[in-house]
Amino acid sequence: MLNQDQDASDKKYVYVEEIILALMLLLALLGVWITDYAPMDGYGYWMIMVFVFASLAITIAWLQNKAAGFMTILREQSLHWFTSLLMVEGIYILFAHQHLSSEDTGLVIMMILSQSTILDGVRIGWRFGLVGIFLGMTAMIAVYTRHFFWIGTVLLCCILITSVFGQMWLNKKRKV
Repeated sequence: MLNQDQDASDKKYVYVEEIILALMLLLALLGVWITDYAPMDGYGYWMIMVFVFASLAITIAWLQNKAAGFMTILREQSLHWFTSLLMVEGIYILFAHQHLSSEDTGLVIMMILSQSTILDGVRIGWRFGLVGIFLGMTAMIAVYTRHFFWIGTVLLCCILITSVFGQMWLNKKRKV
């Protein structure tokens, strides 16, 4: 009976993780759009996203490992995301002192958030890593084309499809 309860609980968390993945990707795509069309507004948006991504990471980590205790998870995740916030603020200081353009500032912040999300993905799950890869690839694509939003949209769809089919494949593999 415990195994059935465990399986049902695991499935519920997988769906929560899929929803959080989709939410993070949509928020990241919105940030890409903002960075593309209003680079200076991108700074504020990505600052907020550090807190949003941190909150979502804490939620997933806690759902995955309640035995570790919420305060332990909160401490680890807070340290991880606080350092990301410090780096984002450092980039803004470079911008404020005219060492970076507004477009460069948004893209560098995207890269920092990309790295932070990928590193957290190593700890709490591959879905976070996918979001980080999306952010990093989108920032790199922006180097080659000014209007990178549409390419990011296609990339986002590919990641969501890969995630859904990947999860279906994992579920099928576990049943065998």
